[in-house]
Amino acid sequence: MIGRENRFFMRLSALSENESFARSSVAAFALTLDPTLEELSDIKTAVSEAVTNCIVHAYEGAEDKYIDMTVIAANDSLTVIVKDEGCGIEDLDRALTPFFTTKQEEERSGMGFTIMKTFMDEFNVISAKGQGTQVTMTKFIRGARDAQSRRDAQIDRTCQNG
Repeated sequence: MIGRENRFFMRLSALSENESFARSSVAAFALTLDPTLEELSDIKTAVSEAVTNCIVHAYEGAEDKYIDMTVIAANDSLTVIVKDEGCGIEDLDRALTPFFTTKQEEERSGMGFTIMKTFMDEFNVISAKGQGTQVTMTKFIRGARDAQSRRDAQIDRTCQNG
């Protein structure tokens, strides 16, 4: 995978059952980078949080809306872009604060963005009130670098012995 870029795009209905499909699809795609189990778990958790935010906050349960997801595997990183066309975030700085939630009545923890930031290496949110939100998350895959090193070492041994 070194030196190439691979990507996929999917559009999901904003249904809670699609959260697990999104998480599993991204995890399967990430396998091309040879991630560690920990890296794969981090990616799955962050994707779950991003998709759940769209369903719960952007669309407030409206099932006729869509979530767009673009996933890019390039070199030793996986970038996941989750975008909605929902209500947008009025005060982004406040929304990025740990434990802030607009859904206290539903006993939400307010940790979605914090979890995404913690589990991914790069994290960015763009949002405009009434226009939607885009979350971009990147995970650098140590497993990909380790796998490439193993392949390079095998090639070196083959060349020396050949």
